[in-house]
Amino acid sequence: MRVVSLVPSLTEAVARTVPGALVGATDWCAHPADLDVVRVGGTKNPKTDRILSLAPDLVIANEEENRAPDLHALRAGGVEVLVTEVRTVPQAVTELDRTLTACGAPARPRWLDEAEAAWADPPVPGRRATAVVPIWRRPWMVLGRDTFAGDVLARLGVDHLYAAHAERYPRIPLDELRAARPDVVVLPDEPYRFTADDGPEAFPGLPCALVDGRYLTWYGPSLAEAPRALAAALRAAHR
Repeated sequence: MRVVSLVPSLTEAVARTVPGALVGATDWCAHPADLDVVRVGGTKNPKTDRILSLAPDLVIANEEENRAPDLHALRAGGVEVLVTEVRTVPQAVTELDRTLTACGAPARPRWLDEAEAAWADPPVPGRRATAVVPIWRRPWMVLGRDTFAGDVLARLGVDHLYAAHAERYPRIPLDELRAARPDVVVLPDEPYRFTADDGPEAFPGLPCALVDGRYLTWYGPSLAEAPRALAAALRAAHR
């Protein structure tokens, strides 16, 4: 089985579960750190000719991260493309199982069982909190409706304030974000790399939780550690 992955989360999952199956991955596929495969460009601008030259049996993609025209071009070149849809934690488990089976995994990996168990009983505080969750600045963009990261936070007792917005990643003026007065501002380090010196200063007087974006937005082996790691970051924001 020769697999090209256009999704960093899936790259990590396949590399860990089916060693040797991956022959190509995007420039953004940073895990595992020692992954040695052909790089095929970005998630939004993959080099389809390079992918086709690798003669993959399967390309794995995601309906949000990858563009339909690129996937159509790969199919037109005679390549099978598996497209995942992941907007909730249970969906992530189901789609990971489906993808790994398609990539030749002989059995469901232990890490996926551990991830499912971790999310069956996540650490939830006694009182639910409200949040805004910026994912970009200049302009400010936040989590909106129907997102995987929003579902992750909801399962940890955090309700983000734009969950009912018409857009999935709306642009919201900073003044409006401040005026919403959430219990916490959740600042991940991807896609925009928020840090202690770049992000919290925009929300004076509001607790800010700096979180690892891999735990918030990735679905793969990190899912097993995500509930504990995110809960700890959220608690630290109120100290």
